[in-house]
Amino acid sequence: MAKTEKPKKGRKDSQLIIRISKEERDAFVDLCDALDTSAAREIRRFIRGFLTEHDTKTSDG
Repeated sequence: MAKTEKPKKGRKDSQLIIRISKEERDAFVDLCDALDTSAAREIRRFIRGFLTEHDTKTSDG
């Protein structure tokens, strides 16, 4: 019997591509590693905080 796949709650289904200098990227990733977090997690946290600060509603909430 095959497993039935359930959609994951809060599934991430989009990408945001940005351009920054290699030095900034490397420093950011290194700092995230030192703080035991990921660059993606911190960028998502920033975006959520920015939206909350500006009282902006997202399309799914």
